Amino acid sequence: MANTTGNKYGGREKGTPNRLTKELRTLLKNILYQELEEIQERLELLKPEERLELLIKLMPYVLPKTTSISHNINEPLGWS
Repeated sequence: MANTTGNKYGGREKGTPNRLTKELRTLLKNILYQELEEIQERLELLKPEERLELLIKLMPYVLPKTTSISHNINEPLGWS
């Protein structure tokens, strides 16, 4: 039977961090740091085309994305 009272029974209390998520993030962070130490050597092993393709794929994670701004006819020019 479903709980229709709106009260929560069981499970983690509000604000309690998820242990599995924390452990997984720590593990992934350690793996990433190990790979970053070797990234230059691994990039040099790639063909120029592959290296360029990989760098293009990594750019959005390093550089901020930009959006174009345009002005339409009859649009007010005021900033306020």
